[in-house]
Amino acid sequence: MEDSGRGASYTVPCDDYVHVVEFSPFDSGSAALLAYGGNQYVVVGTCRFQEEDMEVEGVEFTTLRVFHHALRVDCLAWSPESRLDKLPQLIRFCTAAADRKVRLLTSDLQNQHEVKVMEGHTSYINHLVFEPTEGKQIASVSDDHTCRVWDLEGNETTTFRLRSPGVSVCWHPEDAFKLMVAEKKGTIRFYDLVTQQAILSLDCGQSPLMSADWCLSNTIKVGAVTGSDWVIWDITRSSYPQEKRPAHVERAGNFRWSRVNENLFSTTGCPGKISSQLLVHHLGHPQPVMIGSATVGAGLSWHRSLPLCVIGGDRKLSFWMTEM
Repeated sequence: MEDSGRGASYTVPCDDYVHVVEFSPFDSGSAALLAYGGNQYVVVGTCRFQEEDMEVEGVEFTTLRVFHHALRVDCLAWSPESRLDKLPQLIRFCTAAADRKVRLLTSDLQNQHEVKVMEGHTSYINHLVFEPTEGKQIASVSDDHTCRVWDLEGNETTTFRLRSPGVSVCWHPEDAFKLMVAEKKGTIRFYDLVTQQAILSLDCGQSPLMSADWCLSNTIKVGAVTGSDWVIWDITRSSYPQEKRPAHVERAGNFRWSRVNENLFSTTGCPGKISSQLLVHHLGHPQPVMIGSATVGAGLSWHRSLPLCVIGGDRKLSFWMTEM
């Protein structure tokens, strides 16, 4: 696994270090929406790739707007309400920063811009997500051992007490009344939002769990990285992982399922001194199907309709296309 890895399929230059990058997982009407966050800003734009448009050479990134952000952006989530194919256009996303606040940004890309600040977490926020069908709620998890659900007015509507720091939270479009919450000590719980009770729990058997994801194309699949391994569950079969393999030499950082293939997923190593390793795995193959390397990467996100993922880094976005 000591292969230094191949360079990115495509890169897009940025003005600053990129801490977080997210493709919108929702159909926004035209080219893929992408947002990335740096030290005091969020850039929102569209991406087109030669795989979807023969006239594009490699990648074409078009900046729609740069949003000023008071602090470094630590995490970012897209609202399903973001649309470019209807007028007025609507861009809506939320961010979290080191001041423990969630910010909801809404813009028509003309002159209407609104920022709503949500306060309540008492420690670092690690991940957030919009309710994926209507986008009227946001869930966030934090080192303060809570998962909190907010409405768009900034009211905290539900709080789940966790037994260790919350690292990931997922909401599935096919199961909008359940919330998946992953905890650092190695437990993943599914909560029923109506009864506000935990209804299922999964156990890694090891810690620290750094990142988990719920498979978009198959709701019974859950994956995570814990220690330096990746683990996959079939939630109908056992609370313990079905598969587990060593992935990274050092500790793993992120786990994300592809949106187009239920057997494809990617993991990143925690950023090293010089480079980060990106691995793309396929459940049918014993070895990673792609090994990439990027200068100190951050964030990890898959395109909604191509087998392509992106990570941020020092003054650039790096995109890797996986041959299926």
